[in-house]
Amino acid sequence: MDDCGSWLVDIWRVVSRHLTLGETLEGAFPLLAGRLPLDVLAIRSVDRAGGSVETAAMERRAGGASEDARTPLAPADLARLLEWCGRREVIVDDRRALGARLPGLVPGGVSGAILAAALDPDEGGPCVLLMATDAPGGFGPERHAPARALVEPLTVAVENDRRLRELVKLREAAEAENRSLRSRLDRDGVAGSIVGAETGLREVMEQIELVSTADAPVLILGETGSGKEVVARAIHERSRRASGPFLRVNCGAIPSELVDSELFGHEKGSFTGAVGERRGWFERADGGTLFLDECGELPPAAQVRLLRILQDGCYERVGGEKLRRVDVRIVAATHRDLHAMVHDGRFRQDLWYRMAVFPIHLPPLRERLADVPSLAAHFARRAAQRLGVSHLSPTAEDVDLLVRYPWPGNVRELAAVIERAAILGNGTGLDVARALGSPSAPRSAPALPASPAPPAPFPTLDQAAAAHIEQALARTGGRIEGPRGAAAILGLNPHTLRSRMRKLGVDWSRFRP
Repeated sequence: MDDCGSWLVDIWRVVSRHLTLGETLEGAFPLLAGRLPLDVLAIRSVDRAGGSVETAAMERRAGGASEDARTPLAPADLARLLEWCGRREVIVDDRRALGARLPGLVPGGVSGAILAAALDPDEGGPCVLLMATDAPGGFGPERHAPARALVEPLTVAVENDRRLRELVKLREAAEAENRSLRSRLDRDGVAGSIVGAETGLREVMEQIELVSTADAPVLILGETGSGKEVVARAIHERSRRASGPFLRVNCGAIPSELVDSELFGHEKGSFTGAVGERRGWFERADGGTLFLDECGELPPAAQVRLLRILQDGCYERVGGEKLRRVDVRIVAATHRDLHAMVHDGRFRQDLWYRMAVFPIHLPPLRERLADVPSLAAHFARRAAQRLGVSHLSPTAEDVDLLVRYPWPGNVRELAAVIERAAILGNGTGLDVARALGSPSAPRSAPALPASPAPPAPFPTLDQAAAAHIEQALARTGGRIEGPRGAAAILGLNPHTLRSRMRKLGVDWSRFRP
């Protein structure tokens, strides 16, 4: 086999070894650079519908990326480029002459002599192979034959890359649909018809109906286990995004050093262990709803990036330079007091304003005990399905026990208690008393000796300082400046006193007559 044939076989081996176009060009570049005076190797795809040319992959001798990954084309320039692609000819020219002949074809940062050859894969729009060099002499006629030999293997590489992307999209769509179906089966339609919608959750349902048709961010506030995800799903399924994905992210379960990568994705090689590119949760939820559960656990750095994407829908992957856009609706939830966290500096105030456009307060189960009988019956039916028995239903005595229980774990605890009662009942009924920890109903705790009252909490330094300033303001009738003002009594500069009052949350107007 001659040298040219051996070199081409090596190129085919690289194409067959890699599926993504970027990896293929990365492996082919050193082989081509050893035979051709090559500084840049790129493949640009032509988007007929969008009227643009985009860099699909690029390799440089000195590293770096294209300055303009996507170049819009005028209709006449697009028609001229498509006509040239159909002729399958090879062009060798400098950047200026080639840019005049086919405007927009050469990306920014590429100069010198340029060789362009059209690729025409079976599916998708045409692509263009670009090779550039700053070497004297550029690409002579003797270089045209090797360039034409590259057309076939690199066309296959483009087809592999496109089919891989389609498979990834199909897999992700199937996984999203699978998660949605499993969630619906697991909840037996709770998201579609919420238990308690006509009683304890009537006001919540009215708020859901109001905000579902809008695209504003929603913040769901409620205790752990009160059903915040059910409310978030109800908002999604009643919105115009119902056909799009609904993805849930538990912000408290993501390590702080991986939050950016999980939410926004990362590029290959951006950090140790990043062996390939990864799409983040925002990119996967494009066109749908992203449910940020326990958003109060987000670290400050992630809060800054989250604020940007809430403002303009733009973000960058970790280690990437390309600005990406997504169309995602944010529904956040937390059991923490975000307003107090903002006051303490643990949560960004500007992010609070962006997320709390429409807050929904979800009442705990102990404040809507009228929903306990219907919730118990619902969870009993679900437990019967899981255990494979015909019918389970709580009795009046069971309901009485359940209503008298305080439910610190809210709806989640009620679901666990009913399932435990079904298991203890051995499929013939519900043993609610034992499930609640009582040998018989109702459970009565033994009388305990009276314990001494705990001492009053000792005030913090800030609390003591605030109380002292308030005493001075009460004595001066809210007056701060002047010889009879609070600043003179406390021996402080009026500006210093005002600064401390703002920090401690002391309102002088309360002391004015």
